[in-house]
Amino acid sequence: MKVQGVIGAAILAVGGLCPLIRVPVLGNWNYFDLDVSIATVFYVVVVIAMIASLLGKTKVIRSCGWIAIALVLVTLAGVYFKSHDAFSFLHFKKAVNFASGLVKYKWGWFVIVAGALALTTVSRDKVILQPTSTGSI
Repeated sequence: MKVQGVIGAAILAVGGLCPLIRVPVLGNWNYFDLDVSIATVFYVVVVIAMIASLLGKTKVIRSCGWIAIALVLVTLAGVYFKSHDAFSFLHFKKAVNFASGLVKYKWGWFVIVAGALALTTVSRDKVILQPTSTGSI
C-alpha cells in the first residue's frame, strides 16, 4: 500500500468538492457545478488512483496524477473561454472584459493541484539486497 497515494487521492476527492469558481449571482461552484461529465472523469481518475494506491501500483498512481493535472488545465481553460464567450452578446470589448472578470477563481484549485502533485511524486519501494549466509565460515 502506498500511503502517499492514498493521501493524494483523498486530497483530490476533497478538492473536487471545494469551491472552484465564484459566479456573482449563482454563488460558489465545485467540479459538479462546472460540468458533470468532466467531474465524472475526474472522480473516476480519483477512484483509479485510490485502488492503485491500495494495490501498490506506482506507475498507475503517477499516471493518475498527470491525468488529474491535465484535467485541471483543461477545466481552467474551459472556464476562461466559457466566461468570455458567455458575455459575447455585449458589443463593447470593455464590457465583455468587465463581465467576464466578475467570475473569480477560488482556492479549491490549489487543493486539487496539491493532491495531483502528491500522486505524481510517489516513488517506488527500493529493494535492499541482503547477503545470504551459505553456512561456511
